[in-house]
Amino acid sequence: MPTPPSPGYALVTGASSGIGADIAREYARRGKPLVLTARRVERLEALAAELSAQVPCVVIATDLADPAAPAKLFAETQARGLFVDTLVNNAGYGVPGRYLSADWKTHADSLQVLLTSVAHLTHLYLPAMEAAGRGRILNVASLAGLVPPTAGHTLYGATKAWLIRFSETLDQESRPRGVHVTALCPGMTYTEFHDVNGMREKVSKLPKGIWLSSADVARLGVDAVESGRTRLVTGRANKLIAGLSKYLPDRLARALLASKSKDFRDAD
Repeated sequence: MPTPPSPGYALVTGASSGIGADIAREYARRGKPLVLTARRVERLEALAAELSAQVPCVVIATDLADPAAPAKLFAETQARGLFVDTLVNNAGYGVPGRYLSADWKTHADSLQVLLTSVAHLTHLYLPAMEAAGRGRILNVASLAGLVPPTAGHTLYGATKAWLIRFSETLDQESRPRGVHVTALCPGMTYTEFHDVNGMREKVSKLPKGIWLSSADVARLGVDAVESGRTRLVTGRANKLIAGLSKYLPDRLARALLASKSKDFRDAD
C-alpha cells in the first residue's frame, strides 16, 4: 500500500452546527485538514469558508438517514484521494416523547443515523488507519448512555450506551495498531439539539452549572482522543452524576433520575 499523505483529513459528521461544527473549528485551530458532512449544505459551505484560511476544507453533503450514505461518502473521499485518519461520528438527534408517539420510519431513521451509520463508517475508514499505523475515531455519545433510563426519548440513551461500549471495545482492538477510539459523553450542552427536538423551554429551567458550551465540549473531546483516552465525561457536575449512577443502588438511582426527568425528557 502506498504511504498515505500526511497529515490526513478529519472527517466530521453532523458538522453543520453545535458540537460537530466546534469540533471542526478545534481541528482547524490545530492545523488539521477537514472533510465536513451533514444535510445542510449551506451551513457546511459557510463553515468551510470560515475555516479555509486555516486548513483545506472539503464539503460533502450527506444525509446519514439514508442507508446508502456511508458507502457514498466513503467512495467520494476515495475518488478525491483524501486519506481520512480521523473520523468524528457526531451526527445525531433525539426523538421526543414515548416510543409509540412516533411512527416506525422516524425511529428507523434515528437508528440509522445514531447507530448503523456509525458502525458502517467506522468499518469503511478504519482499515486504512490500521494499515497506516495511525488514526483517531471520536464517537460523540452522551451522559444519557451512562445513567439509568427514564421515560421518553426511548432510543436515544440506548443507542448512546451502545456507542460507548462499541467505542471501548473497538479501542482495545485497534490501539495495538495505532488507532485510538474515544467515546465523548457530554451532558447538557448549549447547541441547537434541544431546539430541534422541542425541549428548549424545559431544559432551560435546569441549573446553569451543569451546562457547557459546545466549544468547550469540542476542545475536551479532541484533547481526549488525541491523548488516547477511551472515555470522557465532560464537566464536573456530569462526572458526579455519572459516578452516582454507577455506585448508587440501581433502584435508588433510577428513582432519583425519574423524579427529575420531567425537566429534560418529554415522555408524552
